Amino acid sequence: MRFIVDECTGPAVARWLQAEGHDVYSVYEEARGLADVEILHKAHQETRILITNDKDFGERIFRNGSAHRGIILLRLQDERAASKINALRRLLATYAEELLNRFVVVTETTVRFAGQ
Repeated sequence: MRFIVDECTGPAVARWLQAEGHDVYSVYEEARGLADVEILHKAHQETRILITNDKDFGERIFRNGSAHRGIILLRLQDERAASKINALRRLLATYAEELLNRFVVVTETTVRFAGQ
């Protein structure tokens, strides 16, 4: 799969996804400070699913109608890299085929597909 990992999500998540065989663009490692609108544009143009902890992307998608190829919003109590990786491991094991063009909110215990 093709992902773009937001700066706030961190390089450890990007490296783990790469090790799992995914095509990953890490904002932290390749374009720190890139604006949210530019991240969404890049993800859309390159058909990449955005992985982020930033709730602002929900507003951009649902209130502003921004185009996207898929958003995974991590809403975790434990923000450490290991927790993010475990949440993504569970998500990908069960829902990998359903992520493209969807907005998904992931917690430690739930996965919720939002509108669109």
